[in-house]
Amino acid sequence: MSAARRKTITPKVEMTNYKTTARVVGIVYLAGFILGIAGNTLIQTILGAPNHLSTVSAHSITLAIGAVLWLMAVAGDVAHGVLMFPILKQHNERTAIGYLAFRIVDAVFIAVMVLFILLQIPLGSEYLKAGSTDTLYLQALSTLSIQASQYAYDVAMSTLGIAGLILCYSFYWTRLIPRWIATWGFVGYAIIFCGMISEMMGSGLGLLSSIPGGLWEVFVGAWFIAKGFNSSTNESVVDKTSN
Repeated sequence: MSAARRKTITPKVEMTNYKTTARVVGIVYLAGFILGIAGNTLIQTILGAPNHLSTVSAHSITLAIGAVLWLMAVAGDVAHGVLMFPILKQHNERTAIGYLAFRIVDAVFIAVMVLFILLQIPLGSEYLKAGSTDTLYLQALSTLSIQASQYAYDVAMSTLGIAGLILCYSFYWTRLIPRWIATWGFVGYAIIFCGMISEMMGSGLGLLSSIPGGLWEVFVGAWFIAKGFNSSTNESVVDKTSN
């Protein structure tokens, strides 16, 4: 095959890869949003009930399913970093590495959160075995593990905020998406970061602060599936890499 022929085909292949990556990233955004909400709903229906230790054993499968859904969502967080790495690297390698690193840290703390949640199952089992004997220490351990899971979640979301700021900053300057969308995401993730830091100090604003960024992820997920990355930006990068 001639060099001219290869130059003609390679940009087309690169453009196809860009479109495929954008669609997969969009699907992962939407799937992660759905899985996270579903997992959290299942978990809260059990742990949010009065004296949950007396009923958690009977609903251990539901709690485990909720935990697995969270782990699936966090796998998507890592997938974001991996999928976006080659795209961001073409513009700025440090940005690509930073985004991937913070996504991994986010995933690690969510996994820790899930571990503390799953501790409720053996604690609930011991609570039932204790019967009428002193169960205050089990209730204390349960409260402690729930609080620890909340702290792990807050740290994870704070880290997600930093990762999102890096991503949207890159989006803004590379114009991979329209700048108004990148600005919305930047503001949303800044609110998440500040809200989660204040949540760890007892503000109670954690859930509220996640709304702007959460809505952005749903929107941009649909955007990537429908439109992908900015075609003019893609073409300029492909031209540089193919020369």
